[in-house]
Amino acid sequence: MAYVQRIEERRKDIMDYVKAFVVGGIICAIVQILMEKTKLMPGRIMVLLVCSGAVLSFLGIYEPFKEFAGAGASVPLLGFGHVLMKGVKEAVDQSGFMGVFEGGFRAGAIGCSAALVFGLIAAFVSKNKI
Repeated sequence: MAYVQRIEERRKDIMDYVKAFVVGGIICAIVQILMEKTKLMPGRIMVLLVCSGAVLSFLGIYEPFKEFAGAGASVPLLGFGHVLMKGVKEAVDQSGFMGVFEGGFRAGAIGCSAALVFGLIAAFVSKNKI
C-alpha cells in the first residue's frame, strides 16, 4: 500500500513539473511572438508582463492560475507583477492610502536586491570582452 502511495505521489510531482514547463513555455512563446510580430521593444514587453501580472492579481485570477501552474506562472515577470500587487494590497490594509506607495517597494525589494547582488557577482566573475 505504501508503495502505491509513493508511486502516486511521484506521478503527481512529475505532472507538476510538466504543467510548470508547459505554462512557462506558453508564456515565453507569447512573448517571443510579441517580439517578432510587433514593433514593441523588449523593455515595453517586460513592462506589459509585469502590469499583466498585477492586473490578473487585482482581478483575483492570478492566485488560482499560480496554484495550477506552479513555478511556470510564478517565475516569469507575471509573477513579479503579482508580488508587487500583493504587497500593495497588504500595505493598503495596514497603512491606508500611503500603502499604495510603499507596498510595492517592500514586496519587490528582495527580488531586486538579489538581482543586483547576483549581477555584481557575475560581473566580477566574468571576463570583460572589450
